[in-house]
Amino acid sequence: MIVHLDRVIAEAWAGDDPFAQAQRQQGKVFRDKEGRRTVRFAVGARRYFLKLHRGVGWGEVLKNLLQLRLPVVSARNEWRAIAKLHELGVPTMTAVGYGHRGFNPAKRLSFLITEELRDTLSLEDLCADWARHPPCFALKRELITQVAEIARTLHENGVNHRDFYLCHLLADISLGRENLNRKNLRLYVVDLHRAQVRRKTPKRWIVKDLGGVYFSALGIGLTSRDVLRFMRVYSRTNTRGVMNDLAFWSKVARRAKRIYRRDFGCEAVGWPLE
Repeated sequence: MIVHLDRVIAEAWAGDDPFAQAQRQQGKVFRDKEGRRTVRFAVGARRYFLKLHRGVGWGEVLKNLLQLRLPVVSARNEWRAIAKLHELGVPTMTAVGYGHRGFNPAKRLSFLITEELRDTLSLEDLCADWARHPPCFALKRELITQVAEIARTLHENGVNHRDFYLCHLLADISLGRENLNRKNLRLYVVDLHRAQVRRKTPKRWIVKDLGGVYFSALGIGLTSRDVLRFMRVYSRTNTRGVMNDLAFWSKVARRAKRIYRRDFGCEAVGWPLE
């Protein structure tokens, strides 16, 4: 059994079994299925998110293994990933509580508590109307640059997200959405419960991450020049260098197209990168 609680949570849960407290914690429920429960709660003026993992059962474990996917059986993935991102200087959540109990992966009980990221907006929502109402060029350029740099930093340091979509990148809008510009743009990476941390990121997981973010950006009015800018920043190269690695980027595009077919049942048209 392992338990880590910061001072505020430890005092709030003093005298109680932390696993019992985590299981009965009250607040606004955002998810409660497939062995996971996510709830937002408050301690005084501070607000937190609690993710409780209650064990997924051997059926779910075996299903994932047969599909050549590592099952997520505890909060440990996200706990490790958050610590790694802080080490790398990539803005993300702040973990203030973690615990896991039990060795059986199908029945393991675990939880993670993070501080709420207030005054933020997902890039999915921020960019939703960009196709009809384009942002200023400087802001779009900075956003593309930051997303590419975040992806590169993760992949160069053995981290892959596994759900690397615009909805899991949050922009700080504490100064007001209307005041967002290239100088104050700050992005946070969230929802790391499936992230993997290794010594080196396998190429297929890099392709999966990049294909995911490309897919999720299809409807925001990106141009071929925008996509090329992402590739140059991510690869730390010029246009010629990107052209020399088209086989890799073609895999990324094919991955994005597969996601599109899976989700919408048809082929996408008007791809900036073919």
